[in-house]
Amino acid sequence: MIRDTTISRITATEVIVPAKPGTLNSGSVLDTDTVFAKKLLTGNSWVDFANQPKWIIQIWLANGLVGIGETYRNAKELPLKAGLNQLAGKDVMNLNWRKLPIENLRIYEAFETAILDVAGKYLGVPICQLLGGANRDRIECMGWTGRRTPKDAASKAFEAMKKGHKVFKFKCSNDDPVRMWLEKIKQKCGTGIKIVLDPNQRWKDISTTLKMMEGVDTQQIFCLEDPILHEDFEGYKVLRKSLGVPIFRHISLPYDQDIRDIFSLIKLDAVDGYNFNGPAFNSILLAEIANLQGKGCWRGSEVDLGISETMAMHIARASPGCSLPSDIFGELVRVDDLIETPISFENGFAIPPQGDGLGTNLDLVALERYGTGKIINTN
Repeated sequence: MIRDTTISRITATEVIVPAKPGTLNSGSVLDTDTVFAKKLLTGNSWVDFANQPKWIIQIWLANGLVGIGETYRNAKELPLKAGLNQLAGKDVMNLNWRKLPIENLRIYEAFETAILDVAGKYLGVPICQLLGGANRDRIECMGWTGRRTPKDAASKAFEAMKKGHKVFKFKCSNDDPVRMWLEKIKQKCGTGIKIVLDPNQRWKDISTTLKMMEGVDTQQIFCLEDPILHEDFEGYKVLRKSLGVPIFRHISLPYDQDIRDIFSLIKLDAVDGYNFNGPAFNSILLAEIANLQGKGCWRGSEVDLGISETMAMHIARASPGCSLPSDIFGELVRVDDLIETPISFENGFAIPPQGDGLGTNLDLVALERYGTGKIINTN
């Protein structure tokens, strides 16, 4: 007998949603680090960063309810097909939601989101309730941009400040005049906004980091995130003691980073806080560990679309200690978010949608507009 919560069909639709002009980088700032560009598929001006394809997952139950999910960038077809066929015919109410039978972490959260979305709809509760319940009613968010000229850096920070953001993140390399960025920002914004500098490990070592931070007004810095190589745990501890600014570490499970890194960081007391992203239950576990350590954290992202952004809000709501401004800003960068009702922001805070499951619906018109024509269905 087929129960009404049995998965009857799954579809994955590939989409490419470009960035709004000028939101990723200053046009004159080109990236000469070919190794980094190849690793993250950014291209020399970061335009390719947004042009990487994503897949939108739709899961139908026998009772007609539909759950939706979104992969990370550049997810591959082969594991997607395997995931579709692995879950087809399963009863969502009998699955282990903490450990779905999906191996590839670039696609895992898409299926996790879709299953929790449809389960929430079936049970009549929002996803954050399935994750343990809400700890907060709204999520503070930071602004974000790529590498900039000093003038553009100040303009982007000022734009974010006017929208109510208290924190703004810049991606940077060791070619960037970060001290000049901060001087221009202070001239335009005063003390109205704090800055996150995120080199994505591109400063690589302690000596380069100390040189890059020479002359920087530490009062303007919210934190320095991932300045050096992740495996240099001792280096993070040294920087924390010597720089006079908070040092944060990103643990990004979809990039195959080890969840156990947090124990090495705790043992050395190497960082002041964390940026976590990955599957919901693992992210909440990390947030709970950080909270026990007395460290703050935020929910990370990959400049996502509306489905993943909404899921991020549910995870942040359910995560103890996840009270720092989160990376929920993708719909401010992308030309479309693929959801019917855009995420609402008030004075720098994202307002979670009301409703069961995700609380938002897929925009089928936008899905067709930005679809590449590639669609995978269950066998």
